[in-house]
Amino acid sequence: MPEDAPVADPGARLPVEPAPVEPAQAEPAQAEPAQAAEADVPAEPRVRRRGRTALLIATAAVLGLVAGTCTGFVVQADREPTQLAPLSQPTVAQVKGDGPEPLSAAQDHRVKTDGDLRKLLVPRPKGAKSADWLGDDDGWMDIGSYAESYEKPAGAFRELISDEYRRAAVTGWSSGSTYTVEVRLVQFRQEEKLAAADAAEEGHYWAGRKSDTSDWPVPGTGDGVAYVHNKPDTKPGYLPLYEAEAHAWRGDVAMEIWVYDSKPIPKAKIMDLAERQMERL
Repeated sequence: MPEDAPVADPGARLPVEPAPVEPAQAEPAQAEPAQAAEADVPAEPRVRRRGRTALLIATAAVLGLVAGTCTGFVVQADREPTQLAPLSQPTVAQVKGDGPEPLSAAQDHRVKTDGDLRKLLVPRPKGAKSADWLGDDDGWMDIGSYAESYEKPAGAFRELISDEYRRAAVTGWSSGSTYTVEVRLVQFRQEEKLAAADAAEEGHYWAGRKSDTSDWPVPGTGDGVAYVHNKPDTKPGYLPLYEAEAHAWRGDVAMEIWVYDSKPIPKAKIMDLAERQMERL
């Protein structure tokens, strides 16, 4: 059927085929009364209308509902108001005396981290050499120096601003010809979000992506983890470089530890460093 063909009305009747024409006959002189009555009946049947009985029943139901409502209002208006039960309100004795004493500096972690953050760094072992790669910044890393430690410093700088970077304290040392350690305490303002927890989570993500890695939870940190990467980084002309790291956080400070050596790094070394550093926080 063509798309623009008119659609038949569903309520319309289908056309009736014309009856076969009979031979002409003489017309009667006068139609019988019964035949005349049949001639007055229309060809189409009429639709049955709604009777008056249903309308009367609906009207009576509405009047009955109104009468019942009016009677209820009249009965309720003549009654005395009912007293409500009293509410149960137990008497609570008021606390007397002064409030609790403020936390001491040893108990208040915020007092610790608001001071000289460098004093919370794990101390350098005796006989170890100071890290000359850290420069002459007296153990501090500003936002620019910290961003430079990333593979993409420009993007890291923008992220650190968004994360409300405050400051970072860093220490490091070397022992022998290949063993080196670097420890960072990165502090955030945390006025909008828990950036320290996010920083530790980011460290877990990247550490876990390296192949052939063993990991262990750091006791007392909740979600702190230490990692040992068993597969060394090798380049022609260089000694193999093994790596271990640890990430954790407490309050507004994220902890980052890296250990490098030309031979495999035992679990005990990275775990000992991570535990001792978190204890100082």
